[in-house]
Amino acid sequence: MTQTAATSPTQTWAEAYRLRWKRRRLLWKSFRSRHGLRVMADRTGQIRPNDILVVMTVRNEMSRLPYFLQYYRDLGVGHFLVVDNTSSDGTDLMLAEQSDVSLWQTADSYRAARFGLNWMTWLQRKYAHGHWCLMVDADELLVYAHHNIRPLPELTAWLEARGTTVFGALMLDLYPKGELNAQSYAPGADPLETINWFDVGPYRSQRQMPLGNLWTQGGARERVFFADEPRRSPTLNKIPLVKWHRSYAYVNSCHSILPPPLNRAYDGPGDNRASGVLLHTKFLPEVVSKSAIEKERAQHFHTPQDFDGYYDSVAAAPQMWTENSHQFRDWQQLEQLGLMSSGGW
Repeated sequence: MTQTAATSPTQTWAEAYRLRWKRRRLLWKSFRSRHGLRVMADRTGQIRPNDILVVMTVRNEMSRLPYFLQYYRDLGVGHFLVVDNTSSDGTDLMLAEQSDVSLWQTADSYRAARFGLNWMTWLQRKYAHGHWCLMVDADELLVYAHHNIRPLPELTAWLEARGTTVFGALMLDLYPKGELNAQSYAPGADPLETINWFDVGPYRSQRQMPLGNLWTQGGARERVFFADEPRRSPTLNKIPLVKWHRSYAYVNSCHSILPPPLNRAYDGPGDNRASGVLLHTKFLPEVVSKSAIEKERAQHFHTPQDFDGYYDSVAAAPQMWTENSHQFRDWQQLEQLGLMSSGGW
């Protein structure tokens, strides 16, 4: 990993003032977005004081969600706060039946809602204050040191004892050996049985001002889809797990957050502090057909037309695997490769 600073981390009074107002505007947008949410199943009365919460937005994730929900239940998540953005595959009906899920539905624009952040920020503000809250997508599985034997409540208790309320992670793209649509995946199965290869690097990171947020790029998607324009490749750093306060607001997915000091809790690959990896299972076989749909919907980028070529490339079902690819084994492997750290836990 290479890391550079975009500007000095010293923040002027004027910048701090502007960022406070930016945070207030984001919170106000989230407050207004509540009018577009229709309650499908409200079980928030069951949330216990120490429950770890997941907040997420979904659309047509029926094949992934059974495994996803059980994975996070096994990690110790107590409740799921979910916004369904007009699924047509039964996702909403399945989620409404889950005893630990509270579900809202909206037909509003995902893109206009800051890619779902307005909706999720509202739910966090209303239900997650004082809770450790995990923001993840349906294709992201969090891995951290000892996750197979130590649940999330143990990790968060350890973090709090050290005065830390933020846990960062690298989003690591997984892919199959062979063309993207050449594999088979049974709905509800462990996606790692189908896709379990990844790029060790290279990754590069820099700090961006005035938020002081990290910007990490590189890896498999850049190598395959953005080799000619690497600065347009996906942002891979995330701050997915935070002890939430109602005054907090994510700015760009969970890549950056306000207030700014929270961004300093993670330095990307190579950071010696405790961090994790979000195994990104986007490249299951269904990604090939979904790419054409998402290109048409134009809901996933600020300027969707600029990414038509990316969707076309995915729809062509390329082979992402190379002889330099590594097959995923466990968290110890990821730590040895410098992609995450136990941080002494």
